[in-house]
Amino acid sequence: MNASPKAPVPPRQRSRTIARVAAVQALYQCEQNETGAEVVLKEFAAFRKVSSKAEFEEGDIPGADLRLLEKLVRTVMANREAIDQAIEVLLPPSWPLTRLDPVLRALLRAAIAELQEGTPKEIIINEYLDVAHGFFSGDEPKMVNGILDSYVPVLQGNN
Repeated sequence: MNASPKAPVPPRQRSRTIARVAAVQALYQCEQNETGAEVVLKEFAAFRKVSSKAEFEEGDIPGADLRLLEKLVRTVMANREAIDQAIEVLLPPSWPLTRLDPVLRALLRAAIAELQEGTPKEIIINEYLDVAHGFFSGDEPKMVNGILDSYVPVLQGNN
């Protein structure tokens, strides 16, 4: 009796990672369109599929943890000035925040917001390195790692 081959098991959905990717996209959209969190979140809900059958290539966010997505976007937008100041302290004086790629700015804002809220640093650094690798193929992930790693002692008051 021939056993039919099993269908490949799809990789476990990483709903929180996907939410972080979507949050970076939403924060980028907030900055580019000069709109607030609620406007962008409504657009995401109206135009992007969240189901497990959704495809990133079509602009959808398959299996995202929507609560985390909404919390990140709202938190960053409500505290953007303080978050930006926290990032600027870690950048060289010759490299102002505005010089960073806007996607990189959005990514760092989301990561710093999560660190400020107490999410363990190991999780945040790992997660946002994964997110950075999804958006960038150059040295940006190394920069993300360096900035987030440098921020942790500042956050803990050990600077």
